[in-house]
Amino acid sequence: MQRYFIHSDQLDHNMITIVGDDVHHIKRVMRFQQGTRITCVDGKGHDYLVEILTITKEAVHCKILKIMPSKGEPNLQISLAQALPKGDKWEWILQKGTELGVTQFYPFTSERTVVKVHPGKVGKKLQRWQRIVKEAAEQAQRGRIPEIHPPMTWDALLSRIQQQENVWIAYEKRGESLRTCLEQRRAQQQVLLIIGPEGGFSASEIDEAEKAGAVPVTLGPRILRTETASLVGLSCILYAHDELGGE
Repeated sequence: MQRYFIHSDQLDHNMITIVGDDVHHIKRVMRFQQGTRITCVDGKGHDYLVEILTITKEAVHCKILKIMPSKGEPNLQISLAQALPKGDKWEWILQKGTELGVTQFYPFTSERTVVKVHPGKVGKKLQRWQRIVKEAAEQAQRGRIPEIHPPMTWDALLSRIQQQENVWIAYEKRGESLRTCLEQRRAQQQVLLIIGPEGGFSASEIDEAEKAGAVPVTLGPRILRTETASLVGLSCILYAHDELGGE
């Protein structure tokens, strides 16, 4: 069943009013009619089974038939800090990371990061990225839309590390195996995974991350592309926490 995220101000007693781009999607793409049933999601743990009453150019008015708890959110709060990669890889990571269950994305630049986002273009970039994760969250039947933070510097990310409960930074040259980390720290319910750029992290950056509280981890003897490393790391962590058909 098609899902659409809503804000609290779109709720009014037993009615929901859908506005914005979703109106076009409902009317022109899906070609839904009066009487069609869809699911609305408030991003706060509730799904609403609704029936479309009227469709206008500006809004879709729906009647709430049933309220249910959202089931698409992992119990583990997993965040991804990703050095901005070249091309469209970042948007692909956003989409797939959202499908897997990432709750927050932290794009950053480091010593070997090639991509630079002009300050004047950050707003438009965030709007596009937010649209990507919204659509991915709807497709994956998530209960919330992941938060995307504005691109940050390496120093800003180091400050963020100190505020996190559990931080792992992928490094191909040394570190604990991811399996060992998962076995030793499985009880923790918040994880921040940090993935470097195409050229990898420098040794000094790893030292700085360790001092800030991050634990270097390895993802095996093979050198993975940055976009592959992100999804491999996320998948392993979620599987170990029984979120992808684990034990």
